[in-house]
Amino acid sequence: MNDKQIIGKAIVFIENNLYQPIVSSDVAEAVSYSYYHFHRYFHAIMGETIGSYIRSRRLTQAAWDLVHSDKKVLDVGLSLYFETAESFTRAFKDRYSMTPSEYRKNGINVLIGNRQSAQKSDKTIITYAGLTPEILIIPELYIMGIRFKTTVSGNEAVTMWQQFNEKVSPALLPNKRYGVFETCETCSADIFNTDSESMAFVGIEISENYPLLSDMQRKKLCGGKYARFVHRGTIDTLIQTYHYIWGVWFPKSGFELANRDDFECYTERFTEANDRNSEIDIYFPIE
Repeated sequence: MNDKQIIGKAIVFIENNLYQPIVSSDVAEAVSYSYYHFHRYFHAIMGETIGSYIRSRRLTQAAWDLVHSDKKVLDVGLSLYFETAESFTRAFKDRYSMTPSEYRKNGINVLIGNRQSAQKSDKTIITYAGLTPEILIIPELYIMGIRFKTTVSGNEAVTMWQQFNEKVSPALLPNKRYGVFETCETCSADIFNTDSESMAFVGIEISENYPLLSDMQRKKLCGGKYARFVHRGTIDTLIQTYHYIWGVWFPKSGFELANRDDFECYTERFTEANDRNSEIDIYFPIE
């Protein structure tokens, strides 16, 4: 199934269930993707989260119903799963700059504030068109480090790396370092947005039986087939590489994502966060 078919199937499912109590995880299930992977894929293609898209479509449908049906204003909101009259009015006014009652009274029938249906610009595609991964098999390995909760809007990784660096043994400094995005239960929340918490792990490679340092944990990275991308540039442009991977390469690659953690690897080629020549290896699990 290609990218248009996957997204198309998801959108059809949403359209057919606007009046049903669906949430983001239901959409992922409908296209046979894990929630963890699909919410990231959907966001890269559509420019917004699944939950945001559902809410946006329900508001558009509410606007239509207000003009083309005799339902009471409250019933319109409740039928589209806004919990209260207040929450419906607030969301509607934020989008249409008027209350539902005012919208109906004026007989307005326009679509205001529609989002674009795909990536806002081809800039990312042009910039990263040459980013081709190496497909390789890696053995399982162990890392020692710190597990923590983080969000897209408030990434805690930099702070956690600082804490980790203060504790790590000098003897381990030459070893590879890893930042892991964990496929854990916190990623299966019904609604994912930039403030949703997920789990991450930062650490350094160790042998399986290496004694753990105080306040640190051991994590196994599963071996298997991975697509390894190389991000070249500063840390603040890393998100653009991820947009390319999720929004451009994966849909056209023919590979299926495996249900294992994806992660970043920092070798001697990673110099510093603001160095344009610095490199980070990004590993995505594939079948």
